[in-house]
Amino acid sequence: MNKRMISRLGSVGLAGMLLLAGCSGEKGSSSSSEGGDGKITWMNILHTASPPTDTIVDEIEKKTDTKLEFSWVPDASKEERINTAIASDSLADIVTITMMDNSSVRNAMKSGMFWNVEDYLDDYPNLKDISEDVRKSASIEGKLYGVPFQKDLSRIGIVIRKDWLDNLGLDMPKTTEDLMKVAQAFTEDDPDGNGKDDTVGLLDRSDLVYSSFKTLATYFGAPNKWDVDEQGNFTPEFETEGYVKAMDYLKKMYDNGWVNKDFAVMAKTDQQQTFAQGKAGIYFGGLFDGQNFQNMAKGIQDDMELDLINDMTSTDYNKRVIWSEGNGVGGVLAFPRSEVKDEAELKKILQFVNDLHDEELYSLMTYGIEGTHYEEDADGLYKIIDQNLWQQEVQPLAASRPRETGYESKDPNPIKQKSNEMIAENADYAVLNPAVPLESGTYSSQGTELQKIITDATYQYILGEIDMKGFKKAVQSWEDQGGKTIKEEYKEAYKASQ
Repeated sequence: MNKRMISRLGSVGLAGMLLLAGCSGEKGSSSSSEGGDGKITWMNILHTASPPTDTIVDEIEKKTDTKLEFSWVPDASKEERINTAIASDSLADIVTITMMDNSSVRNAMKSGMFWNVEDYLDDYPNLKDISEDVRKSASIEGKLYGVPFQKDLSRIGIVIRKDWLDNLGLDMPKTTEDLMKVAQAFTEDDPDGNGKDDTVGLLDRSDLVYSSFKTLATYFGAPNKWDVDEQGNFTPEFETEGYVKAMDYLKKMYDNGWVNKDFAVMAKTDQQQTFAQGKAGIYFGGLFDGQNFQNMAKGIQDDMELDLINDMTSTDYNKRVIWSEGNGVGGVLAFPRSEVKDEAELKKILQFVNDLHDEELYSLMTYGIEGTHYEEDADGLYKIIDQNLWQQEVQPLAASRPRETGYESKDPNPIKQKSNEMIAENADYAVLNPAVPLESGTYSSQGTELQKIITDATYQYILGEIDMKGFKKAVQSWEDQGGKTIKEEYKEAYKASQ
């Protein structure tokens, strides 16, 4: 069965995916026992509507001397499908696993279903460079059951209307105090000069993590979800002074009308469309959203001028920090023992994964082929020359790059290039979450339900529906209903991992 057929079959349904994966596993095992034909099967996550055509896959095969057979799992159904494939042991030589906190995945890894690769990485030049922090964060109970996907430590920052700052004679804000003054001016001083009271300073949404709140809390000194002391005692972020200061900060913005009044219920799509329409001047989120807003504003605000901020401190904390999502780990490439029968086959596959880290292959999976998908200008920047072809042949493979960091960015769009540079710079100031590699049974079973107690209380405090006494009551409820147990379980797991 050729890989084009596999690509088409990979997203047609659960039964088809499992059958395909099972066939791929049999073939992979057979090739190993017969001395190997360079073939590798890969159960991979698909983030686009359709799998890639063969063009880039053929190039990868040539450069790595392999034959690839993919079984594609749509991202929207990955949890169900990966869980089912694990339960039926219908896997492939390589399995892309991004849900590292999924209990079925973690149990399968701890059971010995996948190879522990920690003792092999240093034998390969590219895998050797994976940092200890990343290895630790991708581990489960101190063991590394796959090659970590190395993501940017933090892509978070602020997008701001540079033209509005210029219109009002304001400097780029450097502190949270400066930012609040800018938010006030963007709300009250007609920054777009249309003579109407139709703008707001900060445009926020119903998300305490990926919008403004968590970033502000970090500026005020809150940990990234959890803090741990020398004795191994864990403290959640919402029991710290920095978290409370962030609530007070947003409450002041809300009380004065410098943030949109509907922020607690606004969806991300509505938020971004509103910003692109010129109704607000400050946006917290991915630094890469600067380019997205430029594209969204075409034909609406062609003269919109944006800038980016990734260096901001609070007056009290006065330390440059930014929180990291997943500690720079986007999952792992795991190798099931049912498919990868012996150490010789494991080493062959690890060599392939090592090769995928080469800059030439990164460029191939990011930009495509020069002259076909992109062209290089006089400054060495890459410009996509056929967007539709790039989307068909290159874009579906971008999420399969096992490493996204450490390469020279080559984007001709100035704000996208600046975001790439700032994202790389963020790595030096990233605050990690010490609980990422740890396991708490209570957190796995009740974490989402318990977090809702804190999320609701945080919004209620900012909106003025409860006071600090009410917020502390909610924290105590979190403790009583399972939070205390989570702390204890993390402490035990932390000590065991040292």
